[in-house]
Amino acid sequence: MTALQLFFLRHGETDWNAEGRLQGQQDIPLNALGRRQAAQAGRKLKKIFGAGGVPAVWQASPLTRTRDTMTLARAELGLPAAGVRLDDRLKEFTFGRWEGKTWPDVMALDPEGAAARDRDKWNFCPPGGESYAHLAERLRPWLAEQQPPTVVVSHGGVARALMHLIGGLPIERAPTADIWQGRVLVFSTGKFEWV
Repeated sequence: MTALQLFFLRHGETDWNAEGRLQGQQDIPLNALGRRQAAQAGRKLKKIFGAGGVPAVWQASPLTRTRDTMTLARAELGLPAAGVRLDDRLKEFTFGRWEGKTWPDVMALDPEGAAARDRDKWNFCPPGGESYAHLAERLRPWLAEQQPPTVVVSHGGVARALMHLIGGLPIERAPTADIWQGRVLVFSTGKFEWV
């Protein structure tokens, strides 16, 4: 791929986000704030695209929170809910047996695992789960298939993996990079920026 233009939206907030629970691949719906954030991201896309037309390719993780974010964002551009390709490779990485727990829960139940994750967040794999490194490998073939421009709605872990794969963010920094809801992360070859 010689050039890339990818417009990335993280799904809007869920109650589990608000409670600090590890969602992973659990199918948690948007809350009221998350629905507003999804519409806000759609308005940002509308400003970005202006009169130049919208991309033909729209893709999302198949989880409810991403599909609903996509539907609400597309509505702001006057686009129907249909016309979005769902791709399992865009799912969040799984936290395995840690899903549904808060970080204080994890530290109390699995202090050794929590400490190991703190030492190497990119490569650490929770019990029954995936690491950022696994997620990045899952995303590589998907990324190689992209024909720019494209709009993607996915998850925070996916955004961080793409920050490394596309923008070269070091693996030591990628797992702690800020990921926003209601904003657009614009990737182009070798770089990324939030708008």
